[in-house]
Amino acid sequence: MNQSPQRVSIIEVGPRDGLQSEPEILPTAAKIEFIRRAIDAGIRALEVTSFVHPKRVPQMADAEAVIRGLPRRDDVRYIGLVLNQKGFERARDAGLGEIGMAVVASDTYNQRNQGVPTSESVKAWLAIAKEARAAGMRANVMISSAFGCPFEGEVPLQRVLDLVDQVLPGEPVELGIADSIGVGVPAQVTEMLHAIRERAPGMPIRCHFHNTRNTGIANAQAALDAGVASLDASIGGIGGCPFAPAATGNIATDDLLYMLDRSGVHTGVSLERVVETSNWLQQQLGRDVPAMLPKAGIFPKVTERQRAAG
Repeated sequence: MNQSPQRVSIIEVGPRDGLQSEPEILPTAAKIEFIRRAIDAGIRALEVTSFVHPKRVPQMADAEAVIRGLPRRDDVRYIGLVLNQKGFERARDAGLGEIGMAVVASDTYNQRNQGVPTSESVKAWLAIAKEARAAGMRANVMISSAFGCPFEGEVPLQRVLDLVDQVLPGEPVELGIADSIGVGVPAQVTEMLHAIRERAPGMPIRCHFHNTRNTGIANAQAALDAGVASLDASIGGIGGCPFAPAATGNIATDDLLYMLDRSGVHTGVSLERVVETSNWLQQQLGRDVPAMLPKAGIFPKVTERQRAAG
């Protein structure tokens, strides 16, 4: 049954998942400006950085400096990705109010990404979540590569459900489900989310899709139809994962917003300002971004402009 919410929260992941895979390393000031522009557009939840080893992800080497430079807003959630105890301690000491932990559905990818088997990341999440609560921080967890692994192939649904059972004792404020390499299709999204709902009724679910095979927006709509009200997206559609071959492109905030706006779904985010930020980001990166809206324009404004010119 279609349960599409009338209001959707967009979690902007461009400053973290977007920039971490781009070859360019933006200056700290440019990252902070990126975040400020997203907030000015109406975004109220952002993944702003990740606390990982700078040699492995040099794009995120300035995590603490980014946190120090963030606009101080009581109405904005700033989230930092952590993968282990050391990363959590850095995030806590930097004064961040919320951390997100990733647990990869396949052991091979978890080993490549985090240096340990999935079971060890689950143990780390449970310990980190407890410490985060004690420190007055919010903690969420995301099951990554839930729809497929670049090294092991298909991920069985039962494997994802087992991981859901294992991470829920950590009492996450949100349970994330990620298609980290963009292999999922809407039918899988529908099946997985309905199964998770039965497993964890009442748990807020957040979905993270990549558009690697051009199914990201369709998967987002399937998630909405399943009642999900929080979606990750990246302005300009930049990003991916540096440890997954060809894991290009988060779904673009621009393109997602166009679909939501035209569908009458409220987000509180200005599509015009998001597209302006994509154009600004293109200047910072020195190349076009993958998003379609900056290229095609916002309909019907393009038509109106053309009519006026004619």
